[in-house]
Amino acid sequence: MPSDLSIGEAAVALGVSADTLRRWDRAGRLRTVRDERNRRRVPVAEIERLSTRPRRAPAGDEVSARNRFTGTVVSVQVDGVMALVEIEAGPHRIVSAVTRDAVEELGLAPGVPATAMVKATSVMVRRDDGHAA
Repeated sequence: MPSDLSIGEAAVALGVSADTLRRWDRAGRLRTVRDERNRRRVPVAEIERLSTRPRRAPAGDEVSARNRFTGTVVSVQVDGVMALVEIEAGPHRIVSAVTRDAVEELGLAPGVPATAMVKATSVMVRRDDGHAA
């Protein structure tokens, strides 16, 4: 086994992006070394150190979204090919415009548990049992 890994190899090993590792390096959260071509390398000891840290619980899907609002579907209004899905998540009410097909595929209806995932200006919806469209 090599004594250190490229940023890309380390990112795969840790389950994060290469950009995340570069940010950690700049912030001092990750110790890297430079090779003869001045490329960042991550010592295997750093991979092991970071692998033993507590991790966030898996989201249950491959969607990358930090802002998740878990709650219950309050209403579904279907009009043509689009629908508005309203989710009550604690003190928050999230309304998402999704396709009619997504509503049908996810089985969204009042009372169904769901999570609204906010990424940039989009809101994605999934059922809490992991069923995603």
